[in-house]
Amino acid sequence: MPQNDKKPSLPLRVIRWFIQPRGAGGVILRAALAVCLFLLLNTGRYVVWPPVARLATDPPEMTSFMEYRIQEARAAGNDLKITYQWQEMRRISSYLQLAVTIAEDDLFWDHQGFDFASIRNALESNLRAGRITAGGSTITQQLAKNLYFTPEKSMLRKIKEAIIAWRLERNLSKEQILELYLNVVEWGPGIFGAEAASRAYFKKSASRLTAREAAQLASMLPNPLVRTPNSAIVQRKSNGIVRTMQRRGAL
Repeated sequence: MPQNDKKPSLPLRVIRWFIQPRGAGGVILRAALAVCLFLLLNTGRYVVWPPVARLATDPPEMTSFMEYRIQEARAAGNDLKITYQWQEMRRISSYLQLAVTIAEDDLFWDHQGFDFASIRNALESNLRAGRITAGGSTITQQLAKNLYFTPEKSMLRKIKEAIIAWRLERNLSKEQILELYLNVVEWGPGIFGAEAASRAYFKKSASRLTAREAAQLASMLPNPLVRTPNSAIVQRKSNGIVRTMQRRGAL
């Protein structure tokens, strides 16, 4: 009988190459390629998922960061109660809106999700330290982290965060991004969002915050689990924020 010399299709040859390695080198190469493929797919999925556009009309009931804090407390043998109350932007003090952008991302209204000068400075700082100590994150990037990720410091997480930040900027307005951030950002143990923070620290609604109180809350954000409105560093930083408000004619 004549032999069938037809070669297998390319997909079939690739599959055989993966499942039938020859020698130790072949096994190692295939394992490395499999890991790279997994990382590519695991990161690439954030280009289309989750559907961030729905955040414009459907505020999150729980964020990845909140869930992380609950699990962290549970692992330590504690129960953490999350205090979180969504508040529309018009019911959040304009002083707090301004104070947070001054403290966290002064170019927020001008950039497209990334402050490349800050990223460059952070990269230089990390290289000097030999580890990730600074991120140069914008409010949009921080929102992405709070919504979908954890405090883990890794380059892979930063890449995923950047993809989500890029999508947030293209699907939501700046006002919507800031509204989301002010509502979900961590402001103390179990305290998330401006309304919960305002009631916890000043016994009033976020709509009634004064410029000084808003500056104090904004100054807590880099390290809200350690800082309080009365911390010395918060007092010092809030003084600077209030002076910036005055220079800009907000007071």
